[in-house]
Amino acid sequence: MHIRVISVGRIKERFLQDGILEYEKRLRPYAKIQIIEVPEEKRPVSATPPIERAAMAKEGERIFAAIPEGSYVVALDVNGEDWSSTALAEALSRWELAGNNQIAFIIGGDLGLAPAVLSRSNLRLSLSHMTFTHPIARLLLIEQIYRAFRILRGEPYHK
Repeated sequence: MHIRVISVGRIKERFLQDGILEYEKRLRPYAKIQIIEVPEEKRPVSATPPIERAAMAKEGERIFAAIPEGSYVVALDVNGEDWSSTALAEALSRWELAGNNQIAFIIGGDLGLAPAVLSRSNLRLSLSHMTFTHPIARLLLIEQIYRAFRILRGEPYHK
């Protein structure tokens, strides 16, 4: 299985970079994982709603360019479905059995995801009802993907 995490913006905090690298390393025996960062669209701090919508649309175009054709697309969305770790594991197994070996998880920037990206997604998934920064969401997502593979293999980690 090839999993891509496509996210808007770069992670600046070293501790988050280290955590993400650790889970990427742990995932290698289970799946190929690739993290793709697309640039944030520059905008003024006091941007108007039309400028923010235009910025989201440009970020959406960059996201579309990074999604390989034929991918099963999962958009992280605060209004998405609320799953358990076990449900994610079961979904990864179902997707693989259905021949969906290219999975793209999408994380938007601070404005969220463009409506076109949400429309293109096969699934909208929420990590929590709580609010996280997008860099922390990336770390949480990768940890949950790792946990899902451990669950599927019956390996100790998930309790």
